[in-house]
Amino acid sequence: MREKWSAGPVSFLGIGVHGFPNMFVIVGPGSPSLLSNVLLSTEEQVDWLVALFDHCRRAGINEIEATGEAERDWVAHVNKRAQETLYPKTPSYYLGAEMPGKPRVFMPYSGGVRGYRRILEKTAAKGYEGLTLRTVGQHADA
Repeated sequence: MREKWSAGPVSFLGIGVHGFPNMFVIVGPGSPSLLSNVLLSTEEQVDWLVALFDHCRRAGINEIEATGEAERDWVAHVNKRAQETLYPKTPSYYLGAEMPGKPRVFMPYSGGVRGYRRILEKTAAKGYEGLTLRTVGQHADA
C-alpha cells in the first residue's frame, strides 16, 4: 500500500483498492466518512459489503477486486466533487496537510451520504460494476 499510495490514496468507492483483492477499507479515502457522521458511513459501507459477500457466497465467488478503471473513475469523481467546494483551497487534514511531506490529495467524498448511498445501490444493482468477481482455487467450505 505504501507504494500504491505514494502519490496519495486511491480507491474505488473508498472501499476497494485495485491490486489488493479481498482487502476492504471501511470509511477509507474516497468515502464520505470524514465529512459525515462516521458511524452512519461505517454502517452504510458494512451493509453494502455484507450484501456483496452474500452475493459472492451464493455465486461461488471467492475473490473480489476493484478494477483499475473503476478506481481511476472514482478518484476523478471524488476530485470533481471536491472542486465544487472550498475544501481544496485551504491546507487541512482533508488534504493531508497535517503531516509534512504527505501528498496533498483531497481524500473524502464530498457528494454527501445520500448521494454516496445512491452510488452504492446503483453499483450493486448493476452486478457490482467496478469490481472483478472471480472464483480462484478451491472454496474453503468445499
